[in-house]
Amino acid sequence: MTPIQFRRHIHCHPELSFVEHQTAQFIESALAQEGISCCRVAETGVLAKIEGRGYKSRAIVLRADIDALPIVEATGLDYASKNEGVMHACGHDMHAAILFGALQRLNAECDFEGTIFGLFQPGEECNPGGASKVLAEHPFEGYNVVAVLGNHTDSTLEVGQIGLCAGPFMASNDEIRLYVRGRGGHGAMRDKIDDTVAAAANIVAKLNLLNSPDLVLSIGKIEAQGATNIIPDLVYMEGTMRTFDQKLRENTWAQIASVAADVDAHFGTTTQVDISHGYPCVTNDAFLTEQARLVVSERVEVAELQKRYTAEDFGFYTEQYRSLFYRLGVGAAAGRSHTSTFAPDESAIDVGIEVMTLLARQLK
Repeated sequence: MTPIQFRRHIHCHPELSFVEHQTAQFIESALAQEGISCCRVAETGVLAKIEGRGYKSRAIVLRADIDALPIVEATGLDYASKNEGVMHACGHDMHAAILFGALQRLNAECDFEGTIFGLFQPGEECNPGGASKVLAEHPFEGYNVVAVLGNHTDSTLEVGQIGLCAGPFMASNDEIRLYVRGRGGHGAMRDKIDDTVAAAANIVAKLNLLNSPDLVLSIGKIEAQGATNIIPDLVYMEGTMRTFDQKLRENTWAQIASVAADVDAHFGTTTQVDISHGYPCVTNDAFLTEQARLVVSERVEVAELQKRYTAEDFGFYTEQYRSLFYRLGVGAAAGRSHTSTFAPDESAIDVGIEVMTLLARQLK
């Protein structure tokens, strides 16, 4: 099976986070055909293992995510999604195909030191993140993990380019949910109600003031099931918080609760604050980043990237191991990821395989 055939099968049969059952079965079958041993991890993930020469306890982990998004595909591709309302709109099918191709090549030649793990990871797209579930099973216990490597498609880079950023690269993320409760009623009878809508609006305004160059806090959903003359008993809100500073992150959790309490004191409401702690910051090891630049610069063009406020559960690996997460160019014509028309250039798969294989063989 070629990596492109592998990719097209997965693209045609996408599955959402933590229900990647058929995807995992397909990956197991494809690896078995290559004579590559594997086992399940985090229920719907697959962990492949290839042993090379020398000290088998030395390990490099190559990681690809495999889950899809709840999007109706509109690419018109011959191999478009057959699962209604689900689409590989973030390139995870490309990531998986690159990992499969790299494992094919490494297994055929076995010209590397130690052990290579190929991690097809479930559930990147939602909390708690499949990476946290993988690590909870301690699959690399007893190994000296030299590096964990991952890549992500990027339509701001052309095919033949990769993007690197040493140090903090992608932000931590937390999900915020707020339930503002009070006595609803007729909007004209102000003395008989607690204005939950006004309270919610005040909370949003005050939370916006917490934004800074080091923190992004956005409320993206507000539900108030009232009417022109009805104030509801409940207003529900959802938002996200991103930062690169763990101390600032923790301090802001407390500030959100304080803002809600202050508004409640003024409006007579009661606000429940639920913060779902998501992924930590993706922090690339500086030495690995420089090694990668030297290793691949003769084969591909290396772009220097700046840190970004998007998030990735790869951050869990960077907390525990020396790690490198890089971007892979798929061409501007691919369009924007997380949209119904995202269609990366498949010629990027060969580039991705070349880069991942070089790094797996040569990083120290």
